[in-house]
Amino acid sequence: MKIDKSIIKELSDYLKEFNLTEIEITEKDTKIKVSKNNISISNQPTITSPSVNTQNKNVSTKVNIKSGTEITSPIIGTAYHSPEPGAKKFVEVGKKIKKGDTIMIVEAMKTMNHVPSTADGVVKEICVEDGHPVEFGQTIIILE
Repeated sequence: MKIDKSIIKELSDYLKEFNLTEIEITEKDTKIKVSKNNISISNQPTITSPSVNTQNKNVSTKVNIKSGTEITSPIIGTAYHSPEPGAKKFVEVGKKIKKGDTIMIVEAMKTMNHVPSTADGVVKEICVEDGHPVEFGQTIIILE
């Protein structure tokens, strides 16, 4: 199998340009995946190259130790902190909330889903930026 290095270079450039951590391309039975930490190429049976880091030599890993009650996203979508642009946010750091209060909206397939708090507490940290994507089970808020 001949590897076209220009494709890897182009994908690496996209990582920087769009501030991505990972990008993957698939053509027929070949899959090329480039991430900030490694590059892997597979052709049916998975063949993974050792970690290659050509552009980010000083990548530091930040370990977040989260203490408190974590509230997670019940669905995949885009998180919004307020009911509409410019409106008051549902929660802010330091605000006391009760179980059942709406803490965020997650838009999925053009449907706005209100996310309720699963516990009482004071907002310690908001883990998701307004308008950014969230995954199922991703921590969106931490309560004290």
